[in-house]
Amino acid sequence: MALRFVGMDPNTGGEGSPTVWVEEESADVVLQGEEADELLLALVGSTQWVPGHTLGVPAHERVIRIPARMVPILREACDVAEHRDVR
Repeated sequence: MALRFVGMDPNTGGEGSPTVWVEEESADVVLQGEEADELLLALVGSTQWVPGHTLGVPAHERVIRIPARMVPILREACDVAEHRDVR
C-alpha cells in the first residue's frame, strides 16, 4: 500500500496533526483527525441520516473531526482521487 501525502493542518504544532492522504492503488481518501467527543459522537450515532439506515456508528468505524481550515486540502485530495485511473 502506498499513500500520497496531500496536506496537513496548516495550524499544526508539529505533532498529532490532522492529515490527508490518497491511497495510490484504490484512490481512497485517508484521513487522520481528532476523534469525535462524546457529544458529537452521540449526535452522529443517534440521528437517522438516511431513511431505513441503521442508527449508530459500527464498531469498525470512527467519527473524526477535520478543521474547516483544511477544506482546500480535502478538495485537493478529492481531485487527486477523482483523477486516478482506478478500475
